[in-house]
Amino acid sequence: MNQKREMVVLTDISLITAVVQRGKADELVKAAQEVGAQGASIHYSHGRGVRERLGILGLAVEAEKETIHIIVSSDQANRVFEIIYRVGDFDTPGMGFMWVTPVEKAATFIPDDILEKFAREDRRNPFDVRPNEI
Repeated sequence: MNQKREMVVLTDISLITAVVQRGKADELVKAAQEVGAQGASIHYSHGRGVRERLGILGLAVEAEKETIHIIVSSDQANRVFEIIYRVGDFDTPGMGFMWVTPVEKAATFIPDDILEKFAREDRRNPFDVRPNEI
C-alpha cells in the first residue's frame, strides 16, 4: 500500500547520554522533564574501568549501570545537561559519565497542534515537514 504521508524530520537537536548508578535513572529523567525534556530511553548496562581505578572506594561503585538517552532541541541541551549533572551528583567519583552528541536528523510523530504552535510562533522551527512516501 503506497500512500503519501508527511514525515516530520527533527533538526537542530542533541542527544544527551548519561551512564549512571543503577536505580538513579528515573530520578534524573524526572529532573530533566521538569526543565523541558519530553522523555527518555533507559536501559541497563555494565560498567568497567572506574571501579578498578578507585581502589578501595571502588567497592562502593556498583558495576551495574543505567544508560539514559534523551533527545532535546539544541537550545535546551545545556539546561538539561546541567540539571542531570547536579541531580546525579556527577561531581562525586564513580557516580556517572555523560555527554552530548549533535544529531543530524531524526523522525517521529509530532501532533498537529504542536506543529501549528511552531507555525504561529515567531521562533525557529526545529521541524522540517516534507511529504515522503513511507
